[in-house]
Amino acid sequence: MRRGILIFLITTIVVLGFAVHHVWTLLELLVVDGREDAILRAELPAPNSGAISERPQLIPKIIHQTYINESIPEHWKSPQQSCIDMHPDYEYKLWTDKKSREFIAAEYPWFLETFDGYPYPIQRADAIRYFVLHHFGGIYIDLDDGCNRSLDPLLAYPAWVRKTTPTGISNDAMGSVPRHKFFLNAIDRLPDYNRRWPLPYITVMASTGPLYLSVIWRHYNKAQPEDADRVRILFPAEYNNHSWSFFTHHLGNSWHNNDVKLIFWMASHWAVITVIGFTVGLALLWCLYSTFAVTRQANSHKGKFAFSRIPFYRRISSKDIELNDRHQV
Repeated sequence: MRRGILIFLITTIVVLGFAVHHVWTLLELLVVDGREDAILRAELPAPNSGAISERPQLIPKIIHQTYINESIPEHWKSPQQSCIDMHPDYEYKLWTDKKSREFIAAEYPWFLETFDGYPYPIQRADAIRYFVLHHFGGIYIDLDDGCNRSLDPLLAYPAWVRKTTPTGISNDAMGSVPRHKFFLNAIDRLPDYNRRWPLPYITVMASTGPLYLSVIWRHYNKAQPEDADRVRILFPAEYNNHSWSFFTHHLGNSWHNNDVKLIFWMASHWAVITVIGFTVGLALLWCLYSTFAVTRQANSHKGKFAFSRIPFYRRISSKDIELNDRHQV
């Protein structure tokens, strides 16, 4: 019994270790918020300050956006136009599905098979933003994000992304110089994360969306300690909801399906679900061990019983008893 318990404990430790190893980066994202790379509000010039022109311009003045075609829905025209009107000296690029595929085929043909094979259009919309930032540089903005002030102060950072809740970073507003190492990593790892999951939301988030980018960001920071190549983080207060914020947020989430409600509920109760998951896992392991122990004990007794009923065994046993008795006499 003691040996069985030891085997059970070792098996449990191995299984838990294997599980934790595979989700370690996700667990890290729960506690790593990127504060060490934050774009501090104190270092940003006021919206109408003359100090804006004194800052270096590293990122080229290009705004990238994506949509199926050039017929932008009415509820997104206002935020789109706010960014165009506020940045007359910026080049504006709208990446339609047709333009996106032509660009990938011409500049990154190694990715075309993966690009065409994505089951959901939003995956291609996610992927193309990483490629155009790597190739051209500039600032990518989702159509449901409007501009609240000039983006010029954000041109001073070689690469930046937005912090999101409850964890990780988002891919709805990003900026980069051309060929930045972070976006090189982002496009290079896309084929490796191209997996299908039971829920469409998980498939999108983990293969091309914010969860994917958050994992790449975490791995990148571990391997890239140099300050010059670090990705700066735009925190929520600087993102929207204040007069000094850079963006305004509007109706979005056009690709969300019914499975999103379940995911959001799970995200808001992740601690309870984690405890329940480990409890159920340990209970299953204990049930397997108990079944194994009972079966082993039953087979042991059954083996002895069946063995003792074999005629040959009984004759040999009787002779041994007689010889033993004679020896004692």
